[in-house]
Amino acid sequence: MVIDLSIVNFVYLVAVVLFILGLKGLSHPRTAVRGNLMGASGMLIAIVVTLFDQNIVRFEFIVMGLLIGTVLGAAFAFRIAMTSMPQLVALFNGLGGAASMLVAGAALEQELTGTNSLGLQFTMASGISALIGSITLLGSLVAFGKLQGLITESPVLMPGRHILNITLGLISIGLIVWLVLDSSNSLPFWILVGVAALFGITLVIPIGGADMPVVISLLNSYSGLAASATGFVLQNNMLIIAGALVGAAGIILTRIMCKAMNRSLINVLLAGVGAVATSPTQDNEVYEGKVKSTSADEVAMLLEDARRVVIVPGYGMAVAQAQFAVRDFTSLLETKGVEVEFAIHPVAGRMPGHMNVLLAEVNIPYEKLREMDDINPTFEQTDVVLVIGANDVVNPVARDNDDPGNPIAGMPILDVDHARTVVVIKRSLSPGFAGIPNPLFAAENCLMLFADAKQAAFDLAAAIKEL
Repeated sequence: MVIDLSIVNFVYLVAVVLFILGLKGLSHPRTAVRGNLMGASGMLIAIVVTLFDQNIVRFEFIVMGLLIGTVLGAAFAFRIAMTSMPQLVALFNGLGGAASMLVAGAALEQELTGTNSLGLQFTMASGISALIGSITLLGSLVAFGKLQGLITESPVLMPGRHILNITLGLISIGLIVWLVLDSSNSLPFWILVGVAALFGITLVIPIGGADMPVVISLLNSYSGLAASATGFVLQNNMLIIAGALVGAAGIILTRIMCKAMNRSLINVLLAGVGAVATSPTQDNEVYEGKVKSTSADEVAMLLEDARRVVIVPGYGMAVAQAQFAVRDFTSLLETKGVEVEFAIHPVAGRMPGHMNVLLAEVNIPYEKLREMDDINPTFEQTDVVLVIGANDVVNPVARDNDDPGNPIAGMPILDVDHARTVVVIKRSLSPGFAGIPNPLFAAENCLMLFADAKQAAFDLAAAIKEL
């Protein structure tokens, strides 16, 4: 069955409107669920009208793929913990790039079996899809490995890596030119897939854990651009527009993340933050004789006398899966008349919005989540700040712009050291992803509660109840 082109384009227009409204909904936690549903609805109607319009393959294969994808998607949804969501996002980005590359390759092979000559748009778009899709696939798998702990989180700085990347980039461009000039041969396409896959590895493996939120956002943009290029291959307006929306949204988010770190994208891709771990000598110079340890009972007494408490969540809270326990002792404080808010740094965690997702999971009211720029001026009027598993985003060293060896110089931070008392819940004095010591831990107004974040939250709740 072939549907009239005007009807197809009208349905595509409706889908595009739903995509745009969905993206707008995703801009705020309160409307995020509705935004997801609108985006999914737009994709559903776009897929349905495309299937009935093209009718390229038999529907039993479509149903088979739908069932397999549904089972895998449900398994991921039920089995993946919220703390592992960054890994899942990285994996989905890679699968999106792989799908775009394989579809372009299949279309190329199909066209080569016919007698029609391939146009410039077709071959150029095929090459771009192969390049971006393969980079996205392998780059995302490397990001997944770093996030999952399968690959070291520290940057792997290979000798001559910049020359290697430039060489791989030039080879990729040369293969696209070959594909355009010799459109009767698919060999350059598949060689390009291999070269671009290697390119994806060499681009991402030198990037450290501190920059993973930016990398995930950038790879998400790549997956959209690959899909848009494949849309030009298939001459499908819906795929072109949807891919462009994803690509543009990813680039905008990447820019926002870079601004939050006060770094350029080039600096993120090339600097290798976290490459140099601190030595015990460096740590001793900062901490020796200055760190004050505390207990849950002492912190509970501080909290009982406080009128305003700000909680700063970090990746340590996510690893310990402490968000439920944090919510419970937060509720206890509020029953005692304490004002509690959460300070959210844009790059806390391992992906954009990681802390927002964790706190939304335990139904922390959105009004209590305060962005960095909004809450920073209020720290001087805060009685107690609880830092739970965060490090680099509260490190005062970031204010030192004169040290060329400071990897977080100039990065905006949460000014927790301005509060009357700071309590840091952390397993040890080990550095964050940036690999540098944190003078906050040795500050006069700072107490260290050395414990697992989840256990510390339980202990604090118990101590508050006793009081």
